[in-house]
Amino acid sequence: MSLENRVQLGKLPPAELESQILRYRGAIRPEVLVGPGIGEDAAIIEWPDGKLLTVSSDPIVGAKEGAGRYLVHVNANDIACKGGDPAYMVVTLIVPLSMGKGFAERTMAEIDQECRKIGVAVVGGHTEITDRYENPVVMGTMIGTTQYRYRSESLAPGDVLLATKHIGLEGMAILAHDRPDLLQSASKEELEAMCRWLEDISVLPEATAIRHLSKFMHDPTEGGFLGGLSELSRLGRIGVEVDFSSLPLDPMTVRFSRELGFDPLKLISSGVLLAVVREAEVEEALTVLAQGGIDGSVVGRIVEGPGNLEVSTEEELWRLLDMPRREIL
Repeated sequence: MSLENRVQLGKLPPAELESQILRYRGAIRPEVLVGPGIGEDAAIIEWPDGKLLTVSSDPIVGAKEGAGRYLVHVNANDIACKGGDPAYMVVTLIVPLSMGKGFAERTMAEIDQECRKIGVAVVGGHTEITDRYENPVVMGTMIGTTQYRYRSESLAPGDVLLATKHIGLEGMAILAHDRPDLLQSASKEELEAMCRWLEDISVLPEATAIRHLSKFMHDPTEGGFLGGLSELSRLGRIGVEVDFSSLPLDPMTVRFSRELGFDPLKLISSGVLLAVVREAEVEEALTVLAQGGIDGSVVGRIVEGPGNLEVSTEEELWRLLDMPRREIL
């Protein structure tokens, strides 16, 4: 074991915690009166008048690269879908002994960098070295403020469904990064392009742009586009009519779905925003998105009755990642 990883199990010693973990605090926000520190059991934040609290919590399990970046954006996306502004984050790191404090510091540095980009302060958490797990568990809780009260009960027949970017972008980026052997017909340039799709995993820009026009917003993660719509349909007890001819799918996604035999509509799709808007405000929403350089598409509408949505929670990525390794030609 390297010198870097010679650490005791459990919490890091205070000096190491201060130098390698607690110094990564994300953005500086003046309303954070007490932030992370040795002996501080909780943060104290001066709450703005007239704002609503919105909270989300999501883990990243098993990822050894990019875990910090993923953690920030999957949690911030959930706040954004409530029309909110992500503001504060609490981080828990459970790190295998074999990976040690080096992984913990690298992950916190990444979290710090991404939080600074979107104005989020890291206000607390927990860091622990353990011999009970082989893979790290990185857990985040994001807190934000919002003035919007989106309710699924407000959705009604005639409302229009919009989707941003292109379906399956996250899943395809993961395949290009982790399993390029499956994408035999891809050129080097195509693989690099798909890997860069992970740079679009945040929905904060588009959610912020059209939150004043939206009746509801949702982030379709595991289960992909169909999974996200199925959750929306179940939550609002509504029928959904999907316009399958207008779904935004990148040509590479379509090509590899045919080669590998998977349904791209069931491929994990963080980075895609599903928004419900009134029909009268569709054109304005699409214009606002375009002005921000974000692709938007009308993908369906809410209808009386069951609609044509295939209710699905199936996720294709895990099956693909488990496929036998192929020799790269």
